[in-house]
Amino acid sequence: MIALARRLRTADYFTLGFGTMVGVGWLVLMDDWLQRGGPAGVILGFALGGLALLPIALVYGRLVEAMPDAGSEIAYTAGIFRQEVSFSAGWIMMLAYLIVCPWEAVAIGRLAAYVFPGLDAVELYRIAGKPVYLPNLLLGLALTAAITLINYRGIRLSASIQKWMTFALLALFGLFALSAVGRGSIENLRPPFSHGGWVSVLLVVQIVPYFMTGFESVPKCAEEASPEFRRRGFSRAILLALAVGVIFYTSVVALVAYLRPWPALAGQRFATAVAFEQAFRGRRMVDLLLLAALISLVKIFNGNFIAASRLLFALGRRGLVHAAFGRIHPQNLTPAVAVLALGGVTALATCLGDAILVPITEVGSMASALGWLAACAAYYFRRPAAGERALALTGMSVAFLLVLMKLLPVVPGHFTRYEWIAFGIWCAVGLAVRRRAPEPVRVR
Repeated sequence: MIALARRLRTADYFTLGFGTMVGVGWLVLMDDWLQRGGPAGVILGFALGGLALLPIALVYGRLVEAMPDAGSEIAYTAGIFRQEVSFSAGWIMMLAYLIVCPWEAVAIGRLAAYVFPGLDAVELYRIAGKPVYLPNLLLGLALTAAITLINYRGIRLSASIQKWMTFALLALFGLFALSAVGRGSIENLRPPFSHGGWVSVLLVVQIVPYFMTGFESVPKCAEEASPEFRRRGFSRAILLALAVGVIFYTSVVALVAYLRPWPALAGQRFATAVAFEQAFRGRRMVDLLLLAALISLVKIFNGNFIAASRLLFALGRRGLVHAAFGRIHPQNLTPAVAVLALGGVTALATCLGDAILVPITEVGSMASALGWLAACAAYYFRRPAAGERALALTGMSVAFLLVLMKLLPVVPGHFTRYEWIAFGIWCAVGLAVRRRAPEPVRVR
């Protein structure tokens, strides 16, 4: 029986987790973040959100060490819950990853148009009042084709790109932080919140699951670990990715608000770039910033594409969707059919343009939380020791609260009609493609 290629080591797993988590939101959506919470609200929101996700990260570490399966949530819930729950957990979690891919494909067009304004030309059509331009669309489709080809060819190539781009981003960010010393003022961080303190933090915490989704992508490649890899490395990679992600997000927000008064940036497109351009009084540092953003964009696209393709592969292998999705390429040792299928879906979604950006963020947040809830519940009902059950129960509580924040109309930032439409379409597609496989023996 053909198996996936076993090539990955600890550094690969860390860069997969961190690289899947951090994209270009820190550049493209900084204005939205500051409007939601102000600098203190965003920093506290990401810090508290990351701390709250720690029990979930620990649970994933325990589960992947016990069950190194590409299906992750699918495998964890199988044998504990009914098959419908196992399928739903995998299908919804796949949405959390897949939904990032067209986001990044659209973002590369926005990024390029910032550097070359002439690209905002040849309007093809409008969706929700927002234009889709031909050059931007072609850039997004080209990036999608490249990522698809890389992942079709093999995990070693994909993981190498992920690793070098992750470390390049961290090195560039270190350079930005050192260069910014003395060019701003602590007074620029006033007022600390955009709304009342708790409201500001709450509005940011709601989007944290979307921007922090990625640490749990490590188990999706668990079957591709090098023969010399020790399973404890999974937990280390997950926790390190979560910690570095929180540090990155909170630091970049503090840096931007330190450079320029944040209320003036909150209404600016590409607020991060504007702050650097004004602080450094030139484009050289901004060009480096945009290079970092491009690197980050490619790696998060690649990381989420890897995770989504492994989940679709696992669904096909278990007979929960068409078995063709579970096939492995005999030479490349990759889930080739799953990779090509998701490349096509990403290309179609990219055609929706800028109109998808905000709804995707909101839907992705809830999809991630639902996947985390399923994993923690599966661990809890496997009846580990009392301390481990308390850990699982804490993770379940955090995930459940994150879901409620998107569902309850009384909570600011809850789902609107557009988010429900997007989520409903995905669920309908799942019902259409789902197949019934033999029920596994349940753990008692």
